[in-house]
Amino acid sequence: MLRNALLVLLTLTIAIGGGAASAWYALGSVGALDTISVGGWVAYPEAGTPQADPYAKARISREASLPLGQAEGLPFFASRDASGELLRRDCDYRIEGQFPPARFWTLQVALADRLQRAVSRDRSIGVNSFGLLREDDNAVAISASRAPSPGNWLPVAGDGPMTLVLTFYDTPIASNQNIAEIQLPQVLRVGCNA
Repeated sequence: MLRNALLVLLTLTIAIGGGAASAWYALGSVGALDTISVGGWVAYPEAGTPQADPYAKARISREASLPLGQAEGLPFFASRDASGELLRRDCDYRIEGQFPPARFWTLQVALADRLQRAVSRDRSIGVNSFGLLREDDNAVAISASRAPSPGNWLPVAGDGPMTLVLTFYDTPIASNQNIAEIQLPQVLRVGCNA
């Protein structure tokens, strides 16, 4: 009798604990069922729509974030550079290349574990499409570093990993079915402070 009770208790503990652990992992993981990758950038085009998968909806609720609707815009996230290394706040990066058509876009630094929210407590400021210096072919080169640099500069503060958030507002790519075919800028590591 006692043996059966212990087996039932062990089974319930494994079932409930395993279920809770797998749900916590699924809600905390960056990947989602509706993920689209473009180079090193990742987008979740269904996040602000009723068609979002249940895990994305739960993640949005848990983080209390407000994703953009499909007609409003589309954010892209990069947590790795072009060579596949994790982005770190103590390194200098160069974000360069063409940007897809959009009425307005922003580039911000976010905490690695809170992708929907830009960092506000360490005073990181983003850059936007207005007032940037552009190349002759309309390409843009932005330096992301702690120290100011000439040209377009994205200030980075704090320590640890980071994620770049590139958000396009009022853009045709948000409703386009061929999002994976667009070209986004590369994130190149210039150097790291030891």
